[in-house]
Amino acid sequence: MELKQSETAKNLMRAFAGESQARNRYTIAAKQARQGGLYVIEQVFTFTADQERAHAAVYYNHLKELAGETIHIDGGYPVDASPELAQLLFMAKHNEYEEHDDVYRNFAETAEKEGFSKIAASFRMIGEVEKIHGDRFGTFGELLKANRLFVSNVETKWMCLNCGYVLEGKEAPSRCPACDHEQGYFVRLELAPYTGNGGFNGM
Repeated sequence: MELKQSETAKNLMRAFAGESQARNRYTIAAKQARQGGLYVIEQVFTFTADQERAHAAVYYNHLKELAGETIHIDGGYPVDASPELAQLLFMAKHNEYEEHDDVYRNFAETAEKEGFSKIAASFRMIGEVEKIHGDRFGTFGELLKANRLFVSNVETKWMCLNCGYVLEGKEAPSRCPACDHEQGYFVRLELAPYTGNGGFNGM
C-alpha cells in the first residue's frame, strides 16, 4: 500500500497535530507557572514541550514523501485550562497516558497491518516516552497538590535549578544561599534532570 492512500498517513498527521498542540499547551502552562513563581514547574512543562516538538518532527518526517499534499483529518483535542497548576499537571498526565495506553498503540497496529513497520516502531517508541511524561506530570502534580513540592518527610537533597547548588534538609530554603534565587527554583535532587540519581524518595 502507498502511504498516500493509507490510514497511517492520516494517523501521522493526527499525531503531528496532537504533539504540536501538546507543545503549545505546555508552553502556555510554563508561562503560567513562571508567573506564579514556580520555576521548577515551568521547567517541567518546558522540558516536556521540547520533547513533544521532537515527536512532532518524527511524525512529520515520515510524511515527507507527501510534500505538497493536503491531508484532511478528524480528531478530538483537549482544552486544558485551569488557574490551578496542579490541575494542569493532572490534565497533562491524563493526556500522556491516553496516548500511551490507547492512541499510539492503535496507530502502531494500523501501520503494521498496512505494511509500514518503521512508522509502527515510531508510534510504539514515542508511546513509551508519553508514559514517562505522564509519570513525571503526575509526580509533580501530587507534590503540588499536597503542598509538598518544597517539603519532605525525610532528609532530602535539594538542587537550585538556577545555579546548581545542592543542600540537604527536609525543606528547600526560602532563597538559594549561593545565588539568592527564590524557593521556586528548587527541586529534589533525584527529580532534577541529568543527575543520574536513583528513584524518588517519596513525599
